[in-house]
Amino acid sequence: MNILKFAAATALVLFSAYSFAAKPTSIVFKSNAETNDGIAYSNYTVKCSNGKRADLTAWNNRGKWCVGDASSDACEKKQIKAAKNACKSS
Repeated sequence: MNILKFAAATALVLFSAYSFAAKPTSIVFKSNAETNDGIAYSNYTVKCSNGKRADLTAWNNRGKWCVGDASSDACEKKQIKAAKNACKSS
């Protein structure tokens, strides 16, 4: 019985920690840019629920979203997933 109570308490703590994690509240376009090789991309700013801001870059006509600047490898296919990752890391 104690193991069951411990497991339930652990699950509750993990769920609580996840629910308080920073989440994106807005995503705002900043500018269009181009790499030295002529590849176009766009810059966005994500505002997080913890008050911090993070940068996103969009590639391939917004088909690929990356956390950070143009050299980032942390990329997603969906804007919201990249924004959530950006808020988690900030």
